[in-house]
Amino acid sequence: MTEHSFGQAFRDEFEELLAWRRDVRHFKTDSVPADLVEHLLDLTSLAPSVGNAQPWRFVSVDEPARRAAIIENFSQANAAALSNYDGERAELYARLKLAGLREAPRHFAVFCDETTAQGSGLGRLTMPETLRYSTVLAIHTLWLAARARGLGLGWVSIIDPAQATATLDVPASWRFVAYLCLGFPAGDHIEPELQRKGWQSREAVCRQVLPR
Repeated sequence: MTEHSFGQAFRDEFEELLAWRRDVRHFKTDSVPADLVEHLLDLTSLAPSVGNAQPWRFVSVDEPARRAAIIENFSQANAAALSNYDGERAELYARLKLAGLREAPRHFAVFCDETTAQGSGLGRLTMPETLRYSTVLAIHTLWLAARARGLGLGWVSIIDPAQATATLDVPASWRFVAYLCLGFPAGDHIEPELQRKGWQSREAVCRQVLPR
């Protein structure tokens, strides 16, 4: 073990944290302490990023009019998504709760600044998409940090990115990556909701490693 290795108790708890991380759609409306939110956002700066560019930009969506526009955006996108299914699959989709936009006390839109000078282009000249990958790693860091403190995070992917970007009036060089809901979960389940509701279970195929 090196000087900064972690003991078995920590490793066990970390595995438990990974198992209990959930995409939360059911939130309590209780407010989240502002200093806790700020601390969680500070922790995202520890996420890995290509060239240490840290291209993620978090936008706190607090104005009622902007939130209402985002909710309408989701409603339209969700209706369009439903139209892609039919029969029993459509009926099941219609019953799923796919966002906690109305209940979650905090909303964040996450963008990637693809023109950031930080990092001086290191590591992204051949694969510029690694800036967005870095932004996703920041989101995952926030996800785990929030869960470790009893908070839930929900990623709303059923949304029109261009419309959301226009609603939030951000710099033109920023690219929409995610819309997040943050708050205390209304319930605790170790099984993913989509698995509990019969939409999709976890499959071992993602564990396959192909020899070459």
